[in-house]
Formats: sequence, structure tokens, C-alpha cells
Amino acid sequence: MDLKSLIRDIPDFPKPGIMFRDITTLLRDRQGLRYTIDFLTEKCNESGFEVDYVAGMESRGFIFGTPLAYRLGAGFIPVRKKGKLPAAVHSVEYQLEYGTDCLEVHQDALHPGSRVLIVDDLIATGGTASATAQLVQQIGCELVGFGFIIELQDLQGRKNLPDVPIISLVEY
Repeated sequence: MDLKSLIRDIPDFPKPGIMFRDITTLLRDRQGLRYTIDFLTEKCNESGFEVDYVAGMESRGFIFGTPLAYRLGAGFIPVRKKGKLPAAVHSVEYQLEYGTDCLEVHQDALHPGSRVLIVDDLIATGGTASATAQLVQQIGCELVGFGFIIELQDLQGRKNLPDVPIISLVEY
């Protein structure tokens, strides 16, 4: 299946010069969504990932991470923006283009030694994925890899990630 044909391009969003890759058109397509999860699962299995947990970043990482965790027989861990989780958290602050942001995970969500796969819809500069990896590794977990639906190659986000396997289904 041609996943690119299901992803809508929106020029000049959120600002001029940016080509936004909109996955809502992929999500609404029942065959495309099923294929995406099946294909991502297949790629994870081919990579030999042994996963205890799939960690997905807010919010589109939740969309793909949860069914992938189900298919891999793993648990799902939501990684949220600061202040969104109700119990005690581990957190990591990271740099944005203009300023900083913070990601959090419940302290009882992951335990040292757990094998974690990080999943999101898209990798651009790699900042959010890198911060999530730092968070996972600070807890003492084994980062087994990353899974993305879309990779924006020109932004070279892979360079900012730890040296583990990276899966991307569609490249621009």
C-alpha cells in the first residue's frame, strides 16, 4: 500500500515555508490504518525487538503506540507534557528551537531493566524522541529502538538519537 497517498500535504502550516504532513487522512482510512499498524508490527518483528513496553509521546504517539503495543504483546506507556500526569513523575527538560519543554512519565510506569520501544508519528529534528530516550534511560531501562510512521530526512533527526535501530515507514 502507498502510505504517502494517504498522508495529506498542507503547505505553509503552522507557518510559511513549512510543509505539514497531516496523518488525519491516513487515520480515517480503515485499510490504511490497519496496514500501518500491521506494517509497523512486521518491521518491529523483523528487527528482532523484544519489548516489554512501547512508550508513545503525546499525542500522536498514543495513536500508533497503543495498537502496536497490543500487537507486540507489550504494555503501553504514555509520555506526557509537564503537568498532565496525576501521580509522581520522572521528567526531562529538553531544548526547542526557541526555549525549552518538558516530558514526564509516571514513576511507577517503568522499572529499571525494562525493554522499551519509543514510537511516534513523525521524526523531524529528533528533539522529542531524543528527550524521551533520555527519560527512559535515566530510569535505567533498555532502549531497544524507535518506530516512526514518517521521517523527514532533510532535518536529519536520526543524528540526534541514540545508536539503536530506527524504523520509519514513509520518508520525505
